[in-house]
Amino acid sequence: MSSPKNKFFLAFLLFIMAGLGRCLAQDSDHNYRENLAASLTKIEEIFGVQLKYEPKLVEGKSLDYAYWRIRQGNLEVSLTAVLAPFDLTFFKEDASHYTIKPFQYHKKSRSAAEEQLDFLASTYHNLEEWENRKALLKACIMEALALEALPAAPNNAPIVNERKIFEGYSVENIALEVLPGIFTTGSIYRPFPLGENLPIVIMPNGHFGQGRYRESQQIRSATLARMGAVVVGYDLFAWGESLLQFDSEDHHLAAAHSLQTWNGIQWIDYLTALPETDPQRVGITGGSGGGSQTMLLSAIDDRITVSVPTVMLSSHFSGGCPCESGKPIHLCGGGTNNAEIAAMTAPRPLLIISDGGDWTHSVPELELPYIRRIYGFYDQEDLLINSHFSQEGHDYGFSKRQAMYPFMAKHLGLNPQSLLNQLGQVAEDNITILSEQDLQVFGADGSLLPAHAVQGREALFELLEGN
Repeated sequence: MSSPKNKFFLAFLLFIMAGLGRCLAQDSDHNYRENLAASLTKIEEIFGVQLKYEPKLVEGKSLDYAYWRIRQGNLEVSLTAVLAPFDLTFFKEDASHYTIKPFQYHKKSRSAAEEQLDFLASTYHNLEEWENRKALLKACIMEALALEALPAAPNNAPIVNERKIFEGYSVENIALEVLPGIFTTGSIYRPFPLGENLPIVIMPNGHFGQGRYRESQQIRSATLARMGAVVVGYDLFAWGESLLQFDSEDHHLAAAHSLQTWNGIQWIDYLTALPETDPQRVGITGGSGGGSQTMLLSAIDDRITVSVPTVMLSSHFSGGCPCESGKPIHLCGGGTNNAEIAAMTAPRPLLIISDGGDWTHSVPELELPYIRRIYGFYDQEDLLINSHFSQEGHDYGFSKRQAMYPFMAKHLGLNPQSLLNQLGQVAEDNITILSEQDLQVFGADGSLLPAHAVQGREALFELLEGN
């Protein structure tokens, strides 16, 4: 049996051997290999910062020439060099605290966004240079979405349900066949009595529960109609009634990015051709993923004259759904982001609605000054507004709607006066909230869906690839 003295000696020897092995690894014979956790500790020591991460992110990971990748005097370059081989990235919380997370292509740190905006701003100094950049981006975005390669929209009559009349507005459900056998469904709200030469507002849906059926969406649509606009709220691809044709998982196809953009263009085509509308006055607003579509459609379709992206604009977040970033529009022009895409709306009126509870928290300090500079090229800074709700979160709630209504009224020539309450707010009462069934074009059981409707992703791919 070993004596206590021998046990101590054995433990000491193992300790020395382990240390020696570690030292031996730090030479060229062993490619200066080091585990990732130790490498991050070294970065903390050199730069005096704290790195926060889940232990499982670094467990079992080692890196050749690890310490050689650390560049003294440049923390973020060092972090990038050490983390990138493992598809990890960092987010700056403050000057001395960073969080390490798995790499996500649609997210970047605020500091990286600041760097990109500074670079972009340095590439155009006047209106001519910006217009050249804008034209380049627009052409690239159209190519990235492959809109011109889509099959032609069939010249079939829309499917329209019976119009329902309420106090000051009407509602009818409608489906447009935007590609052979593929439909976009929505509900159109009109002033009642109807009138003529009416402005248009299109409302692409976001990823809020119930889609275009939700109460806040109905309130927003009806209120704008009572103010004098023809309004459409329409389903996302593979949401709502689109689920009669596609599974919910298909919403996460990159093709959804192209199809939702195409749907928005088709709704503008349809509404601007109505005898009661004014094609020179077209507004757009949507929240969350609908905000992504608002920015994108405003950038590529000059028929849009007023734009209100809500709780979405960010230079460090391009949308977590492939329907927002599945196609490489953010790689255009050597790299862009949603702040630059939103700036392509200039010099048309743009209201950015942001809040303190999501990725739009940085708008007043970061994205707004960048976009304002571009509006300054046109001497139209007064057409750019930011309504920021620092104590609110990710929604299109009452306060945000109250910011949107007067902006739309001013720039679309709407009449909110009869709806104003004693507080000067646009009243949202006397609106009838309809059930999902009441807003469905194809019926509660989908039995009214045309027999030639495309079914499933394989049929969709065949249609798109066969064109």
